[in-house]
This record gives sequence, structure tokens and C-alpha cells, in this order.
Amino acid sequence: MTQAETQTRNRLLGLLFIGVLMAALDIAIVGPALPAIRAAFGVDDRAAAWIFTIYVLFNLIGTPLMAKLSDLFGRRAIYVLDVALFAFGSLLVAISPGFGVLLAGRAIQGLGAGGIFPVASAVIGDTFPPEKRGSALGLIGAVFGIAFLIGPIIGGVLLIFGWPWLFIINLPLAALVIGLGLRLLPSSRPATQPSFDWLGMAVLGALLTALAYGLNQLDTANIGQSLASLRVWPFLAAAIVLVPVLWLLERRAADPILRTSLFGRRQISLTAALAAGAGLAEAAVVFVPALVVAAFGVSESQASFMLVPVVLAMAVGSPLSGRMLDRSGSRVVVLLGSALVTLGMLLLSFFATSLALFYVSAVLFGLGLSVLLGAALRYIMLNEAPASERASAQAILTIFTSVGQLLGGTLAGAVAASRGGGVLGYTSSFFLIGVVMLLLTLAALGLKGRAEELATLGAQAAGAEASSQAAGSHV
Repeated sequence: MTQAETQTRNRLLGLLFIGVLMAALDIAIVGPALPAIRAAFGVDDRAAAWIFTIYVLFNLIGTPLMAKLSDLFGRRAIYVLDVALFAFGSLLVAISPGFGVLLAGRAIQGLGAGGIFPVASAVIGDTFPPEKRGSALGLIGAVFGIAFLIGPIIGGVLLIFGWPWLFIINLPLAALVIGLGLRLLPSSRPATQPSFDWLGMAVLGALLTALAYGLNQLDTANIGQSLASLRVWPFLAAAIVLVPVLWLLERRAADPILRTSLFGRRQISLTAALAAGAGLAEAAVVFVPALVVAAFGVSESQASFMLVPVVLAMAVGSPLSGRMLDRSGSRVVVLLGSALVTLGMLLLSFFATSLALFYVSAVLFGLGLSVLLGAALRYIMLNEAPASERASAQAILTIFTSVGQLLGGTLAGAVAASRGGGVLGYTSSFFLIGVVMLLLTLAALGLKGRAEELATLGAQAAGAEASSQAAGSHV
């Protein structure tokens, strides 16, 4: 690789880093603004929850939609579109005259943000050689740890000037990313463009909407009565019914939004399951401050600061795990990550009242989560999916992680409530999640070893070279 090629790839990686950081920061800095937004529009807590829920929902819908569009129309066009949508949504939120307009802006933000990470990951797969992908994905994955570390601080500073500034700050960042993206991102696109799978996209959107709404309406303190409510069970039932409908539609579609054929590969099926587990474990972080308050008698603000070791471990662990991927392969790294999450969860569930062991479990959990949410699973997807379907494969990963987050929040809350809350309730939740992660750690033994993985990469490189030569012979 020449020095010029290295510099070009480094600039491209910097561009992708800024774009993903912008989207990740938006999640981290909104929390401090919720009380101010609620007061500004005079809404209650349940209505205010939709500021997050509608963002997550449209993020879920936007992920497969934008990923598929990038496979069809090229990475540059769709990445720039994603950032532009995110910026427009941010502006709409900042100037919204009413709560409905604010929610519309958050929906547009989520739609744009949904494509930023999977398309960025696909760009890395397209432009970086296999031996460099792990490190590049590790750096991009570290963005989330950095965002959750500095996000609340930035949010607190901007709140001095008013809550709209938390969204206005996105506009110059988006302008920078769009300008650089038009110069640096690859503009190649397929020669033929099959018809878009609008029916599959509509069914997937309906499925995710029903799932998100049904879970959002659950009352975890009265789980049985809540499940029988007309605001919950019809939506959860619809989501369950739509799963086989979507599967049949996608198997028959000429160019499906979600390629069911990808799940025929052991690597991809295991990776999707591990992504759901990562989302499940990530959702548990929301309940850790409540456990800390009950176990150590500290205030809520102090409890939040006690999560700093988790965030620092994630920020450090993600780039380290990326470098390990390039040297040792994905199975060793994934096994290490899932084992660390399992150990951290089980330590927390058995020794919740020990301050020293709390911090040990926090570091173990953060390091493990940095692996599963960072480069490792995306690395596997890049290696296993054909080049023309890389963004779609990344979208599958994001969807399973997000569904794991939705289920994890509901599951942890329901178990804690059923055990009476407090230390016993939350430790029971973390024990259950630890057991799930232990099972997934055992399942990860089925991933390809380094030799088999290198053979896949070699075949992938040979296929790409043959395609290139064939294309050249037709010119």
C-alpha cells in the first residue's frame, strides 16, 4: 500500500468517525435536556418518553432501508442523504413550535441516523483490505464509548444557552461531513438497479412499529395485567404474526430488503444471536444506577458517575479488540467479549453490595460490551456477506442489536418489579441476563476459527479479483 493510499484511507476513516460520532452524541446529550423539553411543551413523563421511542423506532426502520439503498445506489449518495436527513431533523426539533413537530423532527433524525453506522461499516469493507478492517471498525466502534463519556458533559454546557442548542450543534457538524463526504467517499454503484422491495420494507416497518409500541406500553410493575391490555397484546401479537409473513415475502422477493439467504450461514446466524445478546446486556446498564442507589445509599447523580468505569472500559476496549481481530481472528475475540460480559453480570448479581467487586464487574462488563458492540460482530459480517450485500448485512446486525435493547429493557424491568425491586430485584435481572450471555458464549464456540476465517477471506479476495478481471475484459 502506497503512502498516498494510506493517507486517503485515514482521511476517509476520519470522515466516517465524525459522522458516527455526531449520531452517537445525539443519544447521549438528549438525556439532560428532557426536563427542559418537558417543561417547555407541558407534557407528562409518558409523552416525553416518545422523544426516545420515536427516535429508536425510525432508527430501526431507517437501518435496513438506508443500508439497502446504499447497496443499490452507492455508498456516497446514501451516506450524504443520511447526514442531510439527520441535520434537517435536528433543525426541525430546534425550531419546533409544538410537541408534535418535535416528534416529527426526532423521527427524521432517527431515519437518517439509522443508515450512518451500517453504511460507514460497509464503506470500510469496500475500501480497507481484510487485514486492516478490524482496526478500522474498532476505531469506529469506540465512538459510542466516547459519546457516552462526553455526551452528558456537552449536554450540560449547551443547556446553559437553552435546550435547542443541543440540536443546533448538529448543523455545522453535518455540513462538514457532507462537504468531506462528497469529496472522499467512493461513488461507485451497481450497473443494474433492480426494483426496490417496497412490500418487504412496509411489512418490516409495521413489524418494528408494533414491537416498539407494544414494548413501550408495557407496565413492568404489573406485567400480567399489562400484557392483557389492549394497548399491549394486539401490537405484540401483530409483531409475532408478521415475522413469518416477512420471512416468506423476503424469500420470494427478487431483491429483498433483508436477505434470508444470509441466515443460512452459520456464522451470520450466530452473529445475529450474539448481537441480540449484546443489545440485551447493553439495556441492563440503564438499571445499574438504580441498583447502586439501593445497594450503597448514594444519590442518583452519584450513581450515574459510578458508571464511568463502564464507559472508560468501552472507550479503551473497542480499539484494542479491533487490533486483536486483525491478529487473532473473530472467534477468540468474540469468546473473550461475551465471557467478560457474562462474568461482569454474574459478579454484579452475586456481590452487588461489595463496592470493590462492583467496580471490577463494571470494568469487565464494559470491556466485554466494547467487543460485542464494537468491531468484532461487524468484522464477521463484512467477511461473510458478498460485497454487494455488505450494507444489508450490517443492517441485520443493527436490527438484532436494537431488538435486543428493546427486549432487554422490558425484561430487566419486569424481573426486577416481580422480585420487589431494590437489590434483590435488580440482581435477579442481572443474573438472568448473565445466564443468557453464558449460553451465547457457549454458542460462540461454533464460530469459524482463524484458519477457516482466513480461507474465507482468501476466497473473497480471489472472487473480487476475478470479477475485476472479467469487468476489465469487457471494456
